[in-house]
Amino acid sequence: MAPTPTPPPVGGLLVFQPLKRRHCAECRGGPLSLLVLEEGAPRCLDCADLGHLVFLPRGDTALTRRSREASALWAVVVRFNRRRGRYERQGVLVEEAALALAEERCLADAEARRRRRVRDARRRAAEDLRFTEAFAREIRRLFPGCPAGRAEVIAAHASVRGSGRVGRSAAGRALSPDAATAAVRASIRHTETPYDHLLMNGVPRPEARRRIAERVETVLREWRLREAA
Repeated sequence: MAPTPTPPPVGGLLVFQPLKRRHCAECRGGPLSLLVLEEGAPRCLDCADLGHLVFLPRGDTALTRRSREASALWAVVVRFNRRRGRYERQGVLVEEAALALAEERCLADAEARRRRRVRDARRRAAEDLRFTEAFAREIRRLFPGCPAGRAEVIAAHASVRGSGRVGRSAAGRALSPDAATAAVRASIRHTETPYDHLLMNGVPRPEARRRIAERVETVLREWRLREAA
């Protein structure tokens, strides 16, 4: 006969979710969804003086911690997992007032986190706008013949946060001329040449780039030398 698994050590009282139909050894009530073992005999929560507690399922660590801290009496609920051969925590029993207080505190924290996310989003948006404007100025400095408004479009595309594009590279963030030129070259490739058409018609990317390379360099020279209209 296999030995009876030992429940895990806990910091409070221990309550079981039985796998089989059990009845209270004292009041004979049941079947029990939760029970306490006293001298090996099952007791219902009422007979064990825990009937006033409410069940809080596991999953929210902060809520569980705060509920325990605010509760004068609490218990850990466990259930045996046959497949794993061990008891596993299912949640806690805490005083209802303690749970309500913990929920209020967690809601306040959630609201604070929401406000912080809003502030952070606004800050990032402002930073992104300043960076995009600076990137566009660098493009206009390097390519004074760039059509009106085009530098802003190129900068906005290249500097999207999290895109991995050249504007978000280390060189791009440093407003490197090479990064700005790379962004302009990519834009010319897609808008002033048949590059996309070649790719859609099955031309391998290296070959497609080779075919349009001269046109790209021609436009780059024109934009470097010619003042914008």
